[in-house]
Amino acid sequence: MAPTLRDVADDNDVKIGAAAAADPIRGDFQYRDALREYNAVTAENAMKMGPLRPDEHTYDFTDGDLIAEFAREHDMYFRGHVLVWHNQLPEWLVPFQYTDRELRRLLEDHVRTVAARYAGDVDTWDVVNEAVADDGGLRETPWLRAFGEEYLDKAFEWAHQSAPDADLFYNDYGADGINDKSDEIYELVSGMLDRGVPIDGVGLQMHALHDPVDPDSVAENIERFKDLGLEVEITEMDVAYTAEDPPEDHLTVQAEYYREIVEKATEAGCDTIVAWGVADHHSWIPHFDDTLTEDPLLLDDSYDRKPAYDAVVDLLS
Repeated sequence: MAPTLRDVADDNDVKIGAAAAADPIRGDFQYRDALREYNAVTAENAMKMGPLRPDEHTYDFTDGDLIAEFAREHDMYFRGHVLVWHNQLPEWLVPFQYTDRELRRLLEDHVRTVAARYAGDVDTWDVVNEAVADDGGLRETPWLRAFGEEYLDKAFEWAHQSAPDADLFYNDYGADGINDKSDEIYELVSGMLDRGVPIDGVGLQMHALHDPVDPDSVAENIERFKDLGLEVEITEMDVAYTAEDPPEDHLTVQAEYYREIVEKATEAGCDTIVAWGVADHHSWIPHFDDTLTEDPLLLDDSYDRKPAYDAVVDLLS
């Protein structure tokens, strides 16, 4: 019987994971079987503020608890995603209807409550997600308006106080290799470290869309964050090409890219790579950009192993 990703990842002390949703865990045995082929899992949406907060005074942990239970039952490394983000906010949270003081109180309550709920279950939290704007500087968000730049430090401090054993990460996209955005994130987290903020790592999302970044640049980026004393994880990987003009035999090209990223990243000291979805038909990409190929993950629509899956298994074997 061919080894699974989990088999070879465990043998190499590497974590290869997938983002997971609660509903297919409940209702699709093939999904559950496929998810068990990984040794790491991220809560894809269930732990974001919008899904967790049906109203200001109520938390609904049903879906988050289910994913946490699955991870615990199957001895999987569990990433919590995400405590502070400007997207997927609850419909009732209309920021301009709240004072800055009320927003600060609301965010502190949220971070403390959710981090404490999953203390002991979540190994690593994405504490703050996508705080750096694409054109530089901190992104304009309700939290920046209410706190100023201090909201990042406070979020990490609250998370650490509520879940002291969890590793705490800053997570972002478009900064996988050496570029202006990753330079700015480097300066951001360096400053946090200088201030004694309890940050443990940086998550590189690795959405490799249209024109994937050079794996050597990814490795160089990982190494410089590691030199700061931070852990680095690839947190949301998928690989898609322009649908109108994809590479010839794009699944083979995709497989080689996955292989190169896993090889270069692990050599640079990154021991965790998470794909953003279990199988192609669960990918977010077709809903985000219909100009891209719709098969960005390691398993296909039938949960069968793709060349990318086999390439990673072969590499780690």
